[in-house]
Amino acid sequence: MNISEAVHYGQPLLFCPARDPEAGSCILGPEIRIRMTMTRKFEYKELDKEGLETLETIAAADNFNQWMYETVASHLTPGSVIEVGSGIGNISKMFLDNGWDMTLSDIRENYCGFLEEHFQGEKHLNDIVKLDLVHPEFDDIYKDYLGQFDNLYALNVIEHIEDDVQALINCKKLLRSGGKIVILVPAYQTLYNKFDENLFHFRRYTRKTMGAAFTKASIPITKKFHFNLMGIAGWFVSGSILKKETIPSGQMDLYNKLVPIFRVLDKAVMNQIGLSVVVVGEKE
Repeated sequence: MNISEAVHYGQPLLFCPARDPEAGSCILGPEIRIRMTMTRKFEYKELDKEGLETLETIAAADNFNQWMYETVASHLTPGSVIEVGSGIGNISKMFLDNGWDMTLSDIRENYCGFLEEHFQGEKHLNDIVKLDLVHPEFDDIYKDYLGQFDNLYALNVIEHIEDDVQALINCKKLLRSGGKIVILVPAYQTLYNKFDENLFHFRRYTRKTMGAAFTKASIPITKKFHFNLMGIAGWFVSGSILKKETIPSGQMDLYNKLVPIFRVLDKAVMNQIGLSVVVVGEKE
């Protein structure tokens, strides 16, 4: 098993508390709009304490993780899969357990080490890659992975990257012709709060703004929808009102128990609103 050593990260991240969530814009007056003009810089940390705590909290939410797995897997095609931003493997494990031909990746060395420790020997695991989606020498560094995959998914990754379009372009490079790409990102800039800040989120999205990024990356879109309606309430209360820095484990435990009901609610609103945006595309 190989772990690619190349990594380059740390671009300044920007924050804009948009008043127009569908346009993703800051409204400075009735006729003046500037997109992403207020800047907030985040210093990249190899050891991401808040991110790790969040991943560990979500790791225990088996019902939620199963829901997310099923949502993503339903849009993939049989064949090889690369997961971009595997973290500690919450969703990776479900793909491996269900027999998908997997390559895992993350930008952080400690997460790559965790993945190797926990999944080494898995018969459906091909590789673990230390992957930076916006490395300036992406094509050279990752030449062995270009055009090698039938599917790619990235869950809560793109919002961490300043140049999201370049990140999507490089995702596309990893796919074979006809390959599927599934991107899940946090929804609605108006929900940006302490959680987002601590997790180094550059922005939140709508179907329109994520769709625009796909279009700029020349990735044809096959579907756009929202995921996790009831997650909005928990995110807003804990992050915006109570100013919590990470997701409370007790809150996540309660939410996890209610997931069967929340899945029905998502269907009831036909996935037209939710805490996350999911965009599915296909490489030409």
